[in-house]
Amino acid sequence: MAQKKFSKKTKLVAATAGLVLIGGGAAFAYWSTTGAGTGAETNADSNGTVTLVANFTAGLTPAGTRAVTYTASNPGTSSLYVGTLKNVVTTSDIGCLPADFTIPDVVSNTTVAAGAVDAPLTGTGTLTFKDTAINQDACKSATITLTVTSN
Repeated sequence: MAQKKFSKKTKLVAATAGLVLIGGGAAFAYWSTTGAGTGAETNADSNGTVTLVANFTAGLTPAGTRAVTYTASNPGTSSLYVGTLKNVVTTSDIGCLPADFTIPDVVSNTTVAAGAVDAPLTGTGTLTFKDTAINQDACKSATITLTVTSN
């Protein structure tokens, strides 16, 4: 049998067609898959707390009152909110009864800026020293302390 001679052009066309067929088949050889994923980060659980200070003048006497103002310091990196101020009275003398002093809760609703130091808060309280029928001499020169908390 006689061998047929192919021209360079025919060889080139045949080689190109072969590559296209091989390459075309390879184009369909892939893995299919599905996927899912998540990404997450955790915010700070808290940016700290503010330091609250109650301020009132000395010299309270039975049946007397004192205006109480409040300040807050926020060493954190974001602003913090102070809602209602609650006060607990303690005294330096065991005979001076904390129950003889009253101060209602004070609504402040103040945002304290990050880095604030002794920032005045909205809202003023009134500390009252009750005039009772019991001797209150133990309260003379006693230190009255207000411990302030906020929600």
